[in-house]
Amino acid sequence: MPPSRARPAILTLALVLAGCGEQTPPPPVVELHPAGDTIATGFAETVDAAWLGGARWAVVAPLDVTVSVLDFGAHRAAPLGKPGELRNPAQVFVAGDTLYVGDWGLRRTSLWSLDGRLVRSIPASSAARGALPEVRDAAGRFYLELAPPAAADGSGNRDSAAVVVADPAITRLDTIARLAPLDMAEVLGESGRRFERRVFSGTDYWGVRDDGTLWVARVYHNRVDIRSPDGRWTEGQSLPDRVLEVTRYDRELFYRKFPPELRGTAERLPMAPVKPPFEAAFADPSGLVWLEKSRAPADSSRRYHVIDRQGRLQREVRLPGQGRVLAVGASAALVAERMRDGTRFVLFQLPAATAAP
Repeated sequence: MPPSRARPAILTLALVLAGCGEQTPPPPVVELHPAGDTIATGFAETVDAAWLGGARWAVVAPLDVTVSVLDFGAHRAAPLGKPGELRNPAQVFVAGDTLYVGDWGLRRTSLWSLDGRLVRSIPASSAARGALPEVRDAAGRFYLELAPPAAADGSGNRDSAAVVVADPAITRLDTIARLAPLDMAEVLGESGRRFERRVFSGTDYWGVRDDGTLWVARVYHNRVDIRSPDGRWTEGQSLPDRVLEVTRYDRELFYRKFPPELRGTAERLPMAPVKPPFEAAFADPSGLVWLEKSRAPADSSRRYHVIDRQGRLQREVRLPGQGRVLAVGASAALVAERMRDGTRFVLFQLPAATAAP
């Protein structure tokens, strides 16, 4: 389909889906309020976080090549480990009494006690093409996402990624889910034809509960599907959402992230016509899934749909301001707020109806 026809078709489909979603009764709405605890850092960006229990959290700051432990009881942030024990951390998760840190620079997953001692490490597995585990269940199995081979021109990214379960040694892999392929566009440049992911396009997110139950947030269906440990799938509820077109202001905000010498390259990247229904997803300690919904630049708060263990919309949580929730603990949410000279972390108290048991 020519690009001139593709755009109206995509918008029409989005509007039809939105019209269907509006038939769903609106969920209960709760608003988060700051608990008064803040920690200021110089981090340029934070991409992942995990609750360590109590008032302690681990956050990944990739541009600062560090994992930091935030202790709101002591009102301080301290780097995890000693120099050389981390090189390019990208993700963190907690299983049992252990913090796992995925480090693509060292090609390993390091295991830490919750008080910050390095216990051991698991090297990246050739069977998983170097992919690092993202979750571990109570039985000791790891779960990884295997992206398709990209190919030199990026065309391989049009295929679906797979969620796989692996034994503790990560030598035997079994595919348990397929994810939506990335929204790619063909681009002609000085080096010839290549495929680039459309800016503002969405992706599927997933996670695993302790008992091996898998959840997948489906971006094109705007729902959360559940796979039980015995392999049975439950289709989640279609979620009510407005359609947000990518505006000129959205594009300008994106271009501002690049230095002047790279802005011309950024302006040639393909753009999605509409924003995805959600931009991130994670689970809280009780197994509820939080979907971070897309927002318009003028919105005064950020919305989260909280999905129960059967894939149904439980409530909508609103976070005032420009911050975003990185992770949720038993009674508080960790929020990152970008400042001119770094990132400020704030604890927001969860309402009693939202707090995890």
